Amino acid sequence: MSWSIIRKALKNRDMRRRLMIVVGLVLVYRMLAFIPIPLAEPTQLRQLIDNLFNSQDLLGFINFLSGGALANFSIVLMGLGPYINASIIMQLLTKAVPRLEEINEDGESGRRRINQITRILTLPLAIIQSIGLLLLIRQQASSGLGIDIAGEASFFQWALMIGALTVGSMLLMWLGEIMTEQGVGNGISLLIFAGIVSQLPQIASVVISSLSASFGGGNVSTLFGFTLPVNFTILAFIVGFILAVIFITYFVVKLNEAQRVITVSYAKRVRGNRAYGGVDTVLPVKLITAGVIPIIFAVAFLAVPSFVGQLMTSADTAWLASLGQKLIDWFTPPVSLGGTGSTLSASNQYIYPSVYFLLVVLFTYFYTSIVFNAKQIAENLQKQGGFVAGIRPGRQTESFLKRVVNRLNLFGSMSLGALALLPFFVEKILGTTQLTIGGTGLLIIVAVAIETLRQIESRALMVTYDYDQP
Repeated sequence: MSWSIIRKALKNRDMRRRLMIVVGLVLVYRMLAFIPIPLAEPTQLRQLIDNLFNSQDLLGFINFLSGGALANFSIVLMGLGPYINASIIMQLLTKAVPRLEEINEDGESGRRRINQITRILTLPLAIIQSIGLLLLIRQQASSGLGIDIAGEASFFQWALMIGALTVGSMLLMWLGEIMTEQGVGNGISLLIFAGIVSQLPQIASVVISSLSASFGGGNVSTLFGFTLPVNFTILAFIVGFILAVIFITYFVVKLNEAQRVITVSYAKRVRGNRAYGGVDTVLPVKLITAGVIPIIFAVAFLAVPSFVGQLMTSADTAWLASLGQKLIDWFTPPVSLGGTGSTLSASNQYIYPSVYFLLVVLFTYFYTSIVFNAKQIAENLQKQGGFVAGIRPGRQTESFLKRVVNRLNLFGSMSLGALALLPFFVEKILGTTQLTIGGTGLLIIVAVAIETLRQIESRALMVTYDYDQP
């Protein structure tokens, strides 16, 4: 990263304008996160939210990605979820539908058509997701707290709430695309990044409060068998926590940047009086090709059994009600790892995180197989006269690439699963149930920050190119 080039680029008026537009749109997004949904009951929301986020892992994860918009019952509480879901669906359909695959391979015009279809698909998904979220929150509030967040809302009022959520999600998609057009980062990723970073002060407050509650009972405390002043003990834990965060951040950076470099050679070809090829290039294969998509899939999948269990508990049949209660116990959110308020048995406490880890590993393999097409890469290399040293072009190259990716996935998927479970163990150590950021958030922050800095540097090189000419 060349910081001198970036500083020189800041003297350029166009570069400053692009950066200011991006920063301004991020501020607009943060202001939208505090505009409440019309017709909600604001006096009852805080009690509802505190209870729901400790019992519904999916809602806590949505609030985490939306930058606290769900906690504020904002019009952008869905965040970019519908657009992300539409993008994932289009990625899967592109591999499954030959017509869409042809469009996607049709250069820049094909990608623009795919993006347009993704935008169109976002609208119905936003409507469906807004209805589902409102009904889920209302049902949880009614069964758990005995309150109705919508009161005696009419059909028009429900349509107004659903419309507000849908418009909020589409507005964020529009803001993200405007930011992307400025060429200094991916707008969608930057909005998610801003939402996660906005939660950091709250996380710091939770950590400090947990430490104060743990050691605030007297003037002295015991640390590793030594009796020490409370203030010194709290300071030691804070320093240790900061060092742990630095170490984990370093590990996440290395994990995000890790890749296997495969050397590809091109045979020399003579056409007319000119020779082509005869050079070596590299084919980088990332350690975690799927990114955080497996974690999103796993969280959404794990929300289904507990939701079905809640519906089954009201059944008249005894065995159905009993099965429903077991599903709720088995798939209780991560607070059951030992945080305050845990009522599960010792065996049930670890079912959820174990299944969570397994699903992250499985979805990593699944999604990587979708986005990394070894057969297509092998065919393209063969058509261009490229080959891996010691490997025959064609099927052997395809088998070699699959074997490399599977080995990378073995370590990458387990590392990703460990990052997903990280906040559970931190909550257990600190004795809190409100720590929503962890390895997943760090992975998103690191990936977006590195990619944004690279794009800024690329734009800076374009801006300063003329300055460096003699």
